[in-house]
Amino acid sequence: MTQSPAWELSPDRFFDPDPTVRQLARELYEPASRLPLVCPHGHVDPRLLSDPAYAFGSPVDLLIIPDHYVFRMLYSQGVPLEDLGVPRLDGAPVESDHRRIWQRFAEKFHLFQGTPTGTWLAHELYELFGVRRKLTALSAQAIYDQIAGCLSQPEYRPRALYERFNIETLCTTDAAWDNLEHHTAARQSGFDGRLLPTFRPDGVVNLDDPAWRRNLSALEAASGIAIHDYKAFIAALEQRRQFFKQMGAVATDHAALTPCTGRLSDAEASALFEKALRGQATADDAARFTAHMLMEMARMSIEDGLVMQLHPGSLRNHNPSLFANFGPDKGADIPVQTEYTRNLKPLLDAYGAHPSFRLVLFTLDESAYSRERAPLAGHYPALRLGPPWWFFDSLNGMRRYFDRVVETAGIYNTAGFNDDTRAFCSIPARHDVWRRASANWLAGLVARHILDLDDAHQAMHALAYGLAKEVYRL
Repeated sequence: MTQSPAWELSPDRFFDPDPTVRQLARELYEPASRLPLVCPHGHVDPRLLSDPAYAFGSPVDLLIIPDHYVFRMLYSQGVPLEDLGVPRLDGAPVESDHRRIWQRFAEKFHLFQGTPTGTWLAHELYELFGVRRKLTALSAQAIYDQIAGCLSQPEYRPRALYERFNIETLCTTDAAWDNLEHHTAARQSGFDGRLLPTFRPDGVVNLDDPAWRRNLSALEAASGIAIHDYKAFIAALEQRRQFFKQMGAVATDHAALTPCTGRLSDAEASALFEKALRGQATADDAARFTAHMLMEMARMSIEDGLVMQLHPGSLRNHNPSLFANFGPDKGADIPVQTEYTRNLKPLLDAYGAHPSFRLVLFTLDESAYSRERAPLAGHYPALRLGPPWWFFDSLNGMRRYFDRVVETAGIYNTAGFNDDTRAFCSIPARHDVWRRASANWLAGLVARHILDLDDAHQAMHALAYGLAKEVYRL
């Protein structure tokens, strides 16, 4: 064989093999596939859209070096991150020949079979770059040239792709002390898309963050408030939330190891903050302070109207040597078992029925879907369930989510879909998987005469588009 075999993506991918369900899924999917993409939570770098001339670079710059979904799989099979061009913190040499990196990636591409990462990459290669042969060792360099040729063209600049992808709203995730210069630059340069920041204060709320003191100094500089005590700390956070809201923010985002919430007295909170300033806070102190600050963030959300998102249950930087050499977000964050009913009770006691409060709750613990999360969302007016997140952003993860959540919480106590991605070009791929999974699941309900087709079309529109707009007040 002198070349890789021809390749195509089936228009019926992810649909049920039963012909009745498959035809219904097609009928539900087709109109939803044309709806604009609403992206209320993600990690795309706003500088992509702040500069009209921004270009992605090489295929490796786009698809491998920045994507921890890609290199964590290769790392798991013994490929050093240095061989993939991932920068080291100490500046030591890493592979700089992008063709060699791409060749290594192509030789290992079979590792992604059956994974959501493989699904997203296939969509990008086929739909965005027009690749019609399987990516293998034989085809690697020709496909590299094909993608590189596309990326050199103006229609593959981020702003052009924003239009091509039919994105209606794109929300980024930004540290509380960020000056949002790229959002400002995008507006001033005439970008007419909707690019909105999201307020994320984890770096100063979580006292055990290794960079806490440095982050606190950045918060001081950004807010103009000298943070010498807890009261000034709260004032600085409130000031920054107002700035984000003036810049268009509709939401905040919070990561915590557990969803534990609990109110401290002002004296207790002040004492813990003072310990942290002296460098004496313990792990228990940090956990209690984070639980208290989640209560404070809920209180602030009621006052300023920002939707609160909570992403608990990830033990960050599980691999200490990888963290030491490469830093965070390198594929070594691992889920932990998470409890919600008791941990969220203080927050829900205080604010769960407040008409101005909205909490979108995510999980990495699927065992909590039907045991805790669906019953909570099926009761508290303020609570909505975020879509399957991270490791479960997949066809099977979505099916399990629908099966375990909807019968108790209903469709309309969920928050639709968000792509939660750093990889800009994967956005339409991820939304397409959600829309196909939604259509197929609803088609099964129609085939079993649980829903009629009109109701299924209404639910499909909500899952693909309407719920995200309603929940995030977009």
